[in-house]
Amino acid sequence: MSDEIKKWLDDETKSTPLLLFMKGTPQRPQCGFSRAVVQVLQAENVRSDKVRAYNVLEDQELREAVKEYSNWPTIPQLYLQGEFLGGADIVVNMHKSGELAEMLKSTELVEAEAKEEGKE
Repeated sequence: MSDEIKKWLDDETKSTPLLLFMKGTPQRPQCGFSRAVVQVLQAENVRSDKVRAYNVLEDQELREAVKEYSNWPTIPQLYLQGEFLGGADIVVNMHKSGELAEMLKSTELVEAEAKEEGKE
């Protein structure tokens, strides 16, 4: 991985509240695992305008660099406030256990109504 792309990944992961490297786009996922992560984010009421997604199918260098950067061999990869959460299986399990909802609760990423429902 070049120093330039490593710096870009450092900057993106640290400055973007919710970052998703995936195959396809949130509107048109190109694999079932990417679709699963998008569906989890929707189920968690994450505001779509708060997710920055990169389609790694459009950039082979990015696709390989992301795997090296996270030391994780597969795509999709989800970062929350600079922290690498994992791939599809981990994100789905975090959703099922409620851990992801807890992590999202303190952010501005979730629709206001969803936050309020949890308080009642």
